[in-house]
Amino acid sequence: MTLFQRIRTFLLGLLLLFIALLFLISPGGDTYQVVIGILAIGLAIKAVKDIVFYFSMARHMVGGKMILFQGVIILDFAIFTASLSQIPKIYILLYLIFINAFSGVVEVLRALEAKRTVEGPWKLKMGHGVINLALAASCLVFIRNENTAMIIYSIGLMYSALMRIISAFRRTTFVMIQ
Repeated sequence: MTLFQRIRTFLLGLLLLFIALLFLISPGGDTYQVVIGILAIGLAIKAVKDIVFYFSMARHMVGGKMILFQGVIILDFAIFTASLSQIPKIYILLYLIFINAFSGVVEVLRALEAKRTVEGPWKLKMGHGVINLALAASCLVFIRNENTAMIIYSIGLMYSALMRIISAFRRTTFVMIQ
């Protein structure tokens, strides 16, 4: 990880931590609209990055089309998320549960693959995935109380922010070919 990537990861972690603290302070009111906006903007940024990366470099790579497909699908999710502002809050909570559960499953699978191939800190990835799954399950249990679900979501966001900050300060190994 370069110095610029470390700084960017650290600043993004601080921003997510600040947003999570705002959600904890005021879990009611317009926080659902803010969550929808943040999710839609975040997904749109990720989609545009993937699509630009495809057209600039990945189209010449093996499996580069997968990056284009990923970017288009994420862009569809961003547009879908932005359209959720006029539906009942229970559907937004279900959507957040799905996002947490999906990211938890992906992290657990990545950790198992890292353990199998002995690459990187698989225990940290496994813990992140298990905590995301636990947060999704607890959010599902408290789905009737919208404030409790929002608090659980903000705790998950805080955990993700702390993981980003920790990864910004972790040493990375690199292979030097001479």
